[in-house]
Amino acid sequence: MECCRRATPGTPLLFLAFLLLSSRTARSEEDRDGLWDAWGPWSECSRTCGGGASYSLRRCLSSKSCEGRNIRYRTCSNVDCPPEAGDFRAQQCSAHNDVKHHGQFYEWLPVSNDPDNPCSLKCQAKGTALVVELAPKVLDGTRCYTESLDMCISGLCQIVGCDHQLGSTIKEDNCGVCNGDGSTCRLVRGQYKSQLSATKLDDTVVAIPYGSRHIRLVLKGPDHLYLETKTLQGAKGENSLSSTGIFLVDNSSVDFQKFPDKEILRMAGPLTADFIVKIRNSGPADSTVQFIFYQPIIHRWRETDFFPCSATCGGGYQLTSAECYDLRSNRVVADQYCHYYPENIKPKPKLQECNLDPCPARWEATPWTACSSSCGGGIQSRAVSCVEEDIQGHVTSVEEWKCMYTPKMPIVQPCNIFDCPKWLAQEWSPCTVTCGQGLRYRVVLCIDHRGMHTGGCSPKTKPHIKEECIIPTPCYKPKEKLPVEAKLPWYKQAQELEEGAAVSEEPSFIPEAWSACTVTCGVGTQVRIVRCQVLLSFSQSVADLPVDECEGPKPASQRPCYAGPCNGEVPEFNPEETDGLFGGLQEFDQLYDWEYEGFTKCSESCGGGVQEAVVSCLNRQTREPADENLCVTSRRPPRLLKSCSLDPCPARWEIGKWSPCSLTCGVGLQTRDVSCSHLLSREMNETVILADELCHQPKPNTVQACNRFNCPPAWYPAQWQPCSRTCGGGIQKREVLCKQRMADGSFLELPETFCSAPKLASQQACKKDDCPSEWLLSDWTECSTSCGEGTQTRSAICRKVLKTGVSATVNSSLCPPLPFSSSIRPCMLATCARPGRPSTKHSPHIAAARKVYIQTRRQRKLHFIVGGFAYLLPKTAVVVRCPTRRFRKPLITWEKDGQHLVSSAHVTVAPFGYLKIHRLKPSDAGIYTCSAGPAREQFVIKLIGGNRKLVARPLSLRSEEEALAVRKASPKEALQTHKHQNGIFSNGSKAEKRGLPADAGSRYDDLVSRLLEQGGWPGELLASGEAQDSTERNASSEEDQNAEQALLHLPFTVAAEQQRLDDILRNLSQQPEELRDVYSKHLVAQLAQEIFRSHQDGHQDALLKPSERGIPPVAVPPHKHVSGFSSSLRTSSPGEGGGSSRRPHRKPIILRKISAAQQLSASEVVTHLGQTVALASGTLSVLLHCEATGNPRPAISWARNGEEVQFSDRILLQPDDSLQILAPVEADVGFYTCNATNALGYDSVSIAVTLAGKPLVKTSRGAVINTEEPAITVDVGGTVKTVRGVNVTINCQVAGVPEAEVTWFRNKSKLGSPLHLHEGSLLLTAVSSSDQGLYSCRAANLHGELTENTQLLILDPPHVPTQLDDIRALLSATGPNLPSVLTSPLGTQLGLDPGNSALLGCPIKGHPTPNITWFHGDQPVANTTGLTHHILAAGRILQVANLSGGSQGEFSCLAQNEAGMLVQKASLVIQDYWWSVDRLATCSASCGNRGVQQPRLRCLLNSTEVNPTHCAGKVRPAVQPIACNRRDCPSRWMVTSWSACTRSCGGGVQTRRVTCQKLKASGISTPVSNDMCTQLAKRPVDTQACNQQLCVEWAFSSWGQCNGPCVGPRLAVQHRQVFCQTRDGITLPSEQCSTLPRPVSTQNCWSEACGVHWRVSLWSLCTATCGNYGFQSRRVECVHARTSKAVPEHLCSWGPRPTNWQRCNVTPCENMECRDTTRYCEKVKQLKLCQLSQFKSRCCGTCGKA
Repeated sequence: MECCRRATPGTPLLFLAFLLLSSRTARSEEDRDGLWDAWGPWSECSRTCGGGASYSLRRCLSSKSCEGRNIRYRTCSNVDCPPEAGDFRAQQCSAHNDVKHHGQFYEWLPVSNDPDNPCSLKCQAKGTALVVELAPKVLDGTRCYTESLDMCISGLCQIVGCDHQLGSTIKEDNCGVCNGDGSTCRLVRGQYKSQLSATKLDDTVVAIPYGSRHIRLVLKGPDHLYLETKTLQGAKGENSLSSTGIFLVDNSSVDFQKFPDKEILRMAGPLTADFIVKIRNSGPADSTVQFIFYQPIIHRWRETDFFPCSATCGGGYQLTSAECYDLRSNRVVADQYCHYYPENIKPKPKLQECNLDPCPARWEATPWTACSSSCGGGIQSRAVSCVEEDIQGHVTSVEEWKCMYTPKMPIVQPCNIFDCPKWLAQEWSPCTVTCGQGLRYRVVLCIDHRGMHTGGCSPKTKPHIKEECIIPTPCYKPKEKLPVEAKLPWYKQAQELEEGAAVSEEPSFIPEAWSACTVTCGVGTQVRIVRCQVLLSFSQSVADLPVDECEGPKPASQRPCYAGPCNGEVPEFNPEETDGLFGGLQEFDQLYDWEYEGFTKCSESCGGGVQEAVVSCLNRQTREPADENLCVTSRRPPRLLKSCSLDPCPARWEIGKWSPCSLTCGVGLQTRDVSCSHLLSREMNETVILADELCHQPKPNTVQACNRFNCPPAWYPAQWQPCSRTCGGGIQKREVLCKQRMADGSFLELPETFCSAPKLASQQACKKDDCPSEWLLSDWTECSTSCGEGTQTRSAICRKVLKTGVSATVNSSLCPPLPFSSSIRPCMLATCARPGRPSTKHSPHIAAARKVYIQTRRQRKLHFIVGGFAYLLPKTAVVVRCPTRRFRKPLITWEKDGQHLVSSAHVTVAPFGYLKIHRLKPSDAGIYTCSAGPAREQFVIKLIGGNRKLVARPLSLRSEEEALAVRKASPKEALQTHKHQNGIFSNGSKAEKRGLPADAGSRYDDLVSRLLEQGGWPGELLASGEAQDSTERNASSEEDQNAEQALLHLPFTVAAEQQRLDDILRNLSQQPEELRDVYSKHLVAQLAQEIFRSHQDGHQDALLKPSERGIPPVAVPPHKHVSGFSSSLRTSSPGEGGGSSRRPHRKPIILRKISAAQQLSASEVVTHLGQTVALASGTLSVLLHCEATGNPRPAISWARNGEEVQFSDRILLQPDDSLQILAPVEADVGFYTCNATNALGYDSVSIAVTLAGKPLVKTSRGAVINTEEPAITVDVGGTVKTVRGVNVTINCQVAGVPEAEVTWFRNKSKLGSPLHLHEGSLLLTAVSSSDQGLYSCRAANLHGELTENTQLLILDPPHVPTQLDDIRALLSATGPNLPSVLTSPLGTQLGLDPGNSALLGCPIKGHPTPNITWFHGDQPVANTTGLTHHILAAGRILQVANLSGGSQGEFSCLAQNEAGMLVQKASLVIQDYWWSVDRLATCSASCGNRGVQQPRLRCLLNSTEVNPTHCAGKVRPAVQPIACNRRDCPSRWMVTSWSACTRSCGGGVQTRRVTCQKLKASGISTPVSNDMCTQLAKRPVDTQACNQQLCVEWAFSSWGQCNGPCVGPRLAVQHRQVFCQTRDGITLPSEQCSTLPRPVSTQNCWSEACGVHWRVSLWSLCTATCGNYGFQSRRVECVHARTSKAVPEHLCSWGPRPTNWQRCNVTPCENMECRDTTRYCEKVKQLKLCQLSQFKSRCCGTCGKA
């Protein structure tokens, strides 16, 4: 009992408490038979380093005694202490230094290695012999002995092994390896005998290397030992060992003992340096030194990690390797260092499979088929299929869609695209005779595409090799009947080469080589075999055929030969034989000639090589070789090549190059392709891949390690974390560590200082995309009415968060459609008090526009506001808006002519208060009424017909020709039509006379009709000439151009105020009827002038020539009048005899004559303007007439090709302003323009003078720049620079006889679209950058052609680009850490601290590239004093440095180019924070003497309150509290705190004291009578009830039986009832006791029934000895621990049930076919790994063959 009830002596009280609180539930297996509680947690270690002890406690749960100990120990903190920590036993002794011993202080030193009691703390007083036991026990973890790991625990010495485990007997081997086998070092022993002399005073005994252990040297003799050391860092040292003692030499402990006749040196090691033991001569006798030590094996094998996988998918393999490692230098060295030690056994490499995921499907192709043709280009094909490969390497075909992620390989390709062999004839030989008729020969070869002599040419196409030749020299002997046959080398070789044919696919004669001559001198015979052979292409073999299968003559199989004279004698020949053999030899003056002599050795041994024919210079008579200089170089035969060694090469390994190393350091991997192949044909480069088994040599390695050395430390980043925001610019972070990749592939984590490179970013911006636009809604406004039903509105702003994180307002079209209900809603207030007419202030109002609109030219869509009259052209789309105030737009209604309008396909009534009519038609004319509650406004629409009359009926569509005719109708016709109209101008009604038409919608009809008739409208400019006869009118091209130009400069509509028209009507109604017509014409003309002046003033510069700008344009052309008063208003020209003062002013008009040029005589030509004059060779004079009318009389001037005519004695100006050219020359050719000018305007017409009818083009060489006009017209010949969207007309006015035809080109490509061409002019509508280019006008007729060019350049005015990424990237690159801001047209702002720098970006685009100028305020930055700045990136960036008060403010960038300018602004503001003393806070008291007001401090930035932390660095103003409300308080009740309740439950009483007090301003409170307080407030109560709740408590029953479910060994559960009740025993619901701690109702208990465990029997025999289907079983049952009887299994359910069935003997059966289950078994066999169990089964097929 005592051992478990009572703590052992010295146990801290803390652990006595632990004994009471320790868990009772957990049980350990080893204590199942005892009655111990579970072990408690381990205590803290007794030491932080050097090896300490930790303990754990348990308690005895039984009333009986428990067997065993209640405390256990283990070692901890098994790391070496730093050198400065000192000895642990010495620390314990020194702790007593400040404690008196026998009344005296001592400095205590430890006494170690006490053999009697090593675990007592014995210490010796320093400087004395006093040894005292200061404590009976040292602290746990103190070493028993200095040279041992055994430690003292609880005063007893416990054995500790080298594995630092208590009770362990494991020791280090001699090499210092714990539990080692001594294989990492070797024993070195030996003896040294000194041979010192007077000249040699010292000598080396032995060198003991770094890391050696257990060193012992004994010197016997008079000499003396000393030491030299050398550290691994190269530091050298020396120790003389002069006296006995223990020394520290280079951190190694040296024990030296010196005796008279010997010296002993001991070192335990391991040595931290190389020690060289030396001996110094000290006496006459010799000395001997015996030494013994254990030397470490410095170079050892070390296994590497697995190399990277050889395949990325589909199953690859990884290998380990072994490397030789130098322990001294900590690096890998060459393998031979490790081979030096026989103890070193190199570990076998390990192989494992990797990346077993299946590869994606891939395209697989069969080999190409044979080519369909052997030459000249054929086709070969192959099959391509989509395949998948499993881990075993089995390839199966799958559907093609699985391979669609890569392009399919081609299935057909061309082949043998070289030319077929063809005949090549060489030069002819000289003729065989020197006179008369002879023969000549040549060599004809079959040459293939490489220039080699080969077979395969068709015999039918072979050129002949001999032909007759005639020498013009006459012969002086009888003429031979036949040509002399040559018996020369040429002929012989021509025959040989002809016959040396190669076997082809056609049957042909194939001769073999000639045999040697049958004689060695004289005339003999040569024979050869000639066979008929054919090449069988499918087998590439040659077959012999019968002779009759070959066509053509069979080559000779025998021929004579001459081997030279015998014995030097001249033989006697038959003259005929001589002639037959050497015929004509004497006719050649040369004895030597060239001959082919066999071929060189084949260049290749297989697969097709080349042989070259050997050419030698031979003596013709002796056939012996001669010097090459004796033969004529020009007659040397051509170089001949032929194929050889055509058999395929045998199979061999084809080795590819090693791939680059996968890593630059830290062990990478290199791979290469190795395949077994054989070469079929070197010429075709045709190689066939074979199975590896067909190559008999060992297969070279396909993988090897590389770059196996440590990498330098580098930064290794982890993956980026998710972005902090989804858009609008967020931040993402990652971890960046300094690591070093080691040579074994592992990583070593290092401090950051080891990495020299800049640290990679650990934070970056992300999601730098603009967020989607979204609506920002304001608060609802107040209700629009003060009573009744009204509306509330709120505004919506479309905003988006930009990538910079800044919110910006954007165009509302970028936001999703906003429901109407989200911006307006009804509101209902109290019913209005008096129903009645709403006041004007709150009644609806329509903002009408009182105008009259007249449409002047076509436009797709026009916008108007109600309240006016519109006279419009048909087919125009009209939008009429009804702007209302104080009324909901969806409630607006529309009527037409009194009928309610609803939306239809033609008319749209929109809910936003507008009406749209699509393409006006006559039925749309009428009065449209907009109603907004009681408010109503009208809009009148009338239609203008094609004849400038108001439409009263539907008009049919007119053709352009009809419309043109109407525009050119004479004013007389127009007036005739006008006479039939009713209006105020003829016989109006009474109402009309008062100025009020009977029909309100027609009040302005007559006035508008007069305006339309007045003239000056497009198309009628030419129809107003008073002096022009209709027969003389000619619409010249130039006039049409003027009209078109005027049309382009007119507005789409002209408008007049209704008030002005009402004044005219009222003025006319007051005139007498006889004068009304005269006045009406005058007033209408004046009105027209007013209407058009406002528009023409804005466009006058564009309408007038440069020389005529400033002349006011005519507003109203002259008009023919029909009334009787017209004569009084007319003006006449001077020629008409009337005074000019009476004629109306008119601008000039030049008369056009339609008649052709008059040829008065053969030499004189007279013509009017608008014609073409063709100068002939006999033309002596040309007269050009120019007649013009106008008032004032116009002045006439002449120009040629745009330049003023210089008059001379040959070019004359006649009195009638005609131009006469005398004796015209070619320089006079050109366009002559007559200009008529007066104060009201000008007119000009041209006439062309050509030379002999050749084409002429009117040109303008200037440059036109347009940035404002909507349309421009130029003559061809110059440069046009214009902005986009402008209509550009390029005139190409041509002349010629006959008329020249005009063709237009763009960038030298013909323009074919007729839509853009009109009478030689080119119209480019709405030009864009795609229209830019060179436009050429070509004029051509019978006499020639002429081309003129105009360069069109599209200007792009400076504007802000839509994408700002480029400028932002530029800002980021220019100053990565500088604050930056982009300028904008509206201005931006950037706040900065004083002294900061900033970048301003100017985002701009345009063409040409705009020039950028920066301004500060109103002056350029260069002129701003005190501003430090730099202009960067071609002006796009301004850097402002050291920002100060003087340099802050608005900066702007001005961007300019030819197309315009743009100013963008940005402000730099110094943001300065300061403290502001704000208003006083509320007084803290209303009376008495404690009231104070505390002034409030605020941190401000530019008058805006910000977080006070921004002002942390600013001086805080001194703030003093101010006294306030210092006055007597009124009397009031004062109460004390409540007393404690008299009862804790069941109802008690509390009391307090209540008095009436008065607080004075001095702070003194004085009691006063209760009456004074009763008047002000009711007296507070002084007694109250408390703790009314019932008195309750938890009650519980006794514990039930221990029979619950088993929860552990011998451990079950028992229960009891817990209930809530009153102290009287009345049971209550549990909630009543919820405030009290509830006792437990369940606890663990000991139960003999739970002393159970699982028991298993031995496995049964396996049902099979091999294969995959064998299994075995065993019996598993739950048994009682004491009785060993079986019990129900649920009692053992607290522990896992062991398995009762398993597979067995799953190795392949020997009699079954054994298959490899991995594709790398060859590598396993090569590495000799078959004996390893993991490969023996998987590679049983391959390994079984081993």
